[in-house]
Amino acid sequence: MSIDTSKVADSNTTTPASAKAPSKAGAVATWADDRLGLGTSMKKQLRKVFPDHWSFMLGEIALWSFVVLLLSGVFLTLWFDPSMAEAEYQGSYDPLRGVEMSKAMISTVELSFDVRGGLLMRQMHHWAAHLFIASMLIHMMRVYFTGAYRKPRELNWVIGCLLILLGSLEGFTGYSLPDDLLSGTGVRAADGFLKATPVVGSYMSFFLFGGEFPGDAIIPRLYIIHVLLIPGLLLGLIAAHMLLLVYHKHTQWPGPGRTEENVVGYPMLPVYAAKAGGFFFIVFGTVALLGGLLSINPVWKFGPYDPTKVTAGSQPDWYMGWPDGLLRIIPGWESVIGGFTISWNVMLPILIVPPLMLVILIALPFIESWITKDDREHHLLERPRNRPTQTAVMVSLMTFYGLAWAAGGNDIIAIKLHLSINQITYFMRVMIFLGPLIAFIITRRWCISLQRHDEQTLLHGYETGIIMRSPEGGYSERHLPISNDAAFRITARDRDEVYAVGSKVDDNGVAAPGGKLDGLRAKLSTLMYADNVQKPTAAELEEAHHHAEHEHELTAALDGRVADGHQFDGHHAVEGETLRGDH
Repeated sequence: MSIDTSKVADSNTTTPASAKAPSKAGAVATWADDRLGLGTSMKKQLRKVFPDHWSFMLGEIALWSFVVLLLSGVFLTLWFDPSMAEAEYQGSYDPLRGVEMSKAMISTVELSFDVRGGLLMRQMHHWAAHLFIASMLIHMMRVYFTGAYRKPRELNWVIGCLLILLGSLEGFTGYSLPDDLLSGTGVRAADGFLKATPVVGSYMSFFLFGGEFPGDAIIPRLYIIHVLLIPGLLLGLIAAHMLLLVYHKHTQWPGPGRTEENVVGYPMLPVYAAKAGGFFFIVFGTVALLGGLLSINPVWKFGPYDPTKVTAGSQPDWYMGWPDGLLRIIPGWESVIGGFTISWNVMLPILIVPPLMLVILIALPFIESWITKDDREHHLLERPRNRPTQTAVMVSLMTFYGLAWAAGGNDIIAIKLHLSINQITYFMRVMIFLGPLIAFIITRRWCISLQRHDEQTLLHGYETGIIMRSPEGGYSERHLPISNDAAFRITARDRDEVYAVGSKVDDNGVAAPGGKLDGLRAKLSTLMYADNVQKPTAAELEEAHHHAEHEHELTAALDGRVADGHQFDGHHAVEGETLRGDH
């Protein structure tokens, strides 16, 4: 059988195709691939699939803001002089001309007024630091609320918590470098925190400051910590964080076609790389707008640091504000033990509670794993409402953080709202304990209520807002069944199992395996899961469908029309659909 090739293919060329010599870049790439095998090893990774959801961009904001920090920081290091040697300022800022200050302060003021683009870079660097820490915190909350920290990602959760700690310390060392009156006040507070450490506090202070406070070595040492030590640790942890992300594959939201074994999304090249690259420029542009339009840390207004002075209303950057708030509201507790004065009013809010909060955050995945005994891998996310107790725990921690942070501005609040600072302090002392408990109870009950609403929607359909009257005079609201996709999202979760302590011996009288903490584990499991609303069984769904069919027969004579109020909620009827819906 012959084929008319003129009807199969067409070409506008008259010369046959011929192979061309490879380009110089291609020849170099081929040479390297023959010896290193880069093409084979990278091909799979470059085609790796990433899911698409707006909440996943929170981690990207942290990544790209860190890149902006590196770029702007390199620029600043070219002009900043980390020296505490005294000199007389003779720059272009007239109010400070002739004032004695450290060379660190002089170089900071010159960066702001005499270096082209210096003030923009300083402010971009500072705003990027705020954005970096804020996005990490929000990203951490997203990961926890959706259960993305479960096996096999516990180690990545630990790395994320350490990144938040190091980011906060990096921010503190950074805004301490200008040696102005505000940053010097923070350094003096840090010296007091060190000296509050029992037994070794004074030795630690002498070691860090190179002698009695303020000494002449703290700024150079903070500079090395800021530009070398912590950035190196951050780079290493971020690289490990990203490698584990690629190795474990990205989590995804439940949906049709999505399972624990696959990832539905776009490949890294070219789609995801192009989107991520575009998002970098969005983050960079946002930071540039903030740096160019909104002033931050105007050190020339504060003046150089003087140990005999303190700035009125002085406060650290927001991410260091919550320990400062705890410090402000704690009573002046002290005790003498073995001849050593224990300053509980400094140790508790600064040296004990912040590390304890970090330990609690790191331990959360392992505590949950111990309670549930769930050793499976989880790649599908859960909605926060389906994790009532876990969600309530994080909200209570957020409430504690927020109240402590607000307490850090008790003086400003008292001035602006014309309130008594003593009353604010007493109120915060009570709410710092009561607030997280209230938040836990409200959040947990709220999530369980949302679970009940999901169950009713799944079994009986969504509310149309149409009120019907029966022949007997009774009134009822018209419901329509939800779509299959919506039903899948509601039911795409496992049923929770409450752990119960079994018998200490088996049927043969042999001691059954178990731990000494099984009773505690059973109580915690009951607290975590006993009140949860489980998804309906197949029998309950079948019964609900029969009930819906019966209602359909009773209301078959209804004239179909679109119900007002559902044009924008995803439940409006499409063309040709009646109020009876499809069963």
